[in-house]
Amino acid sequence: MQRFRCCVVVPTYNNAGTLKRVLEGILERTADIIVVNDGSTDDTHRILKEYPQTHVIDLPRNKGKGNALKKGFAEATAQGYEYVITIDSDGQHYPEDISIFLSELHKEENKNVLYIGSRNMAQSDVPGKSSFGNRFSNFWFWFETGIWLKDTQCGFRLYPLEPLKELKLYTSKFELEIEVIVRLAWRGTLVKNVPVQISYNERERVSHFRTVPDFTRISILNTCLVVITIFYIKPRDLIRKIKKKGFKKFFLENVLQSNDSPKKKALSIALGVFLGIVPFWGFQTLLVFTLAVFFRLNKSIAFAFSNVSIPPLIPIVVYLSVRMGMWITGEEMSFSIDKAVTNFPALQHLKVYVIGSFALAILMSLLFGITGYVILMFMKRKKMAINNG
Repeated sequence: MQRFRCCVVVPTYNNAGTLKRVLEGILERTADIIVVNDGSTDDTHRILKEYPQTHVIDLPRNKGKGNALKKGFAEATAQGYEYVITIDSDGQHYPEDISIFLSELHKEENKNVLYIGSRNMAQSDVPGKSSFGNRFSNFWFWFETGIWLKDTQCGFRLYPLEPLKELKLYTSKFELEIEVIVRLAWRGTLVKNVPVQISYNERERVSHFRTVPDFTRISILNTCLVVITIFYIKPRDLIRKIKKKGFKKFFLENVLQSNDSPKKKALSIALGVFLGIVPFWGFQTLLVFTLAVFFRLNKSIAFAFSNVSIPPLIPIVVYLSVRMGMWITGEEMSFSIDKAVTNFPALQHLKVYVIGSFALAILMSLLFGITGYVILMFMKRKKMAINNG
């Protein structure tokens, strides 16, 4: 604990029945404890007076676990700590598992890491709603970060305080534990699971999770995070990857040398080209990532090829769409490519433009997809021939 400048933060609210056991278990390992009493109305005040060696923050009224954690993080930072281990006071965690977090941190090369306890959710005493909620949270965390974890809801965690100082956290209840791991992952902090023990003794355990309101807040938070992921994080990460490697190297490594099959890559190209041409203005990025995830295609390839409608090419795409629409519908209109930049006359004949854009999107997606498949198959066979010969 001293080597890593680490302390334990215990948020507590009306857990007098288990708080004493939890504190004594922690004190066997460290006296660096910050207890955040979140407006408890039971015997918590009396119990905490028995442990003068702990640093206690008394909040006048209950504002939620997230708020209590933020108070604990701020106090730990003020006292010069670099890491915080959080443990719930309801008795479900075993303080002896603190050593697991420290052991993993000792072995980790990258110390900018956040560890989340991974519970055995298959235990017979684990409530069904907890198991479902964890699977639900795991899926959305994966969608938002690309990281698959076994457990994203466990409150037994190790947080790095340095990157936390740079975050302005907006939530204040249970959903904060989701907000913080997603946003730190977006900023490059490693987020990993470590195995911990779990005990669900329903006779003494007091849970303050309210199914409907808390699950609703978590769902709203995930909705916001998904929108940010699709419209900002995914494009940002892809652009950073392209800039770092250069377009040529990115194309060679992520398209030609990706482990995905030529068929999957070609379908990803076709999807990107189709959505880049059709007039789903403002929703193209959302559709690209949503459909790529749904159909299990390569998100990077699909997004890259969806940019066929970048500004220099927009007039050409509009012109070809209108011409295609005129040919299909038989309607005539005065239109030239130079007017596509200034007047956008396609809006005056929206039906012609929409029909033409969908037709052009289908045609170009087939052309790019088939061409991509042929090239990728050629590259694959050539590589196999070199490896075999």
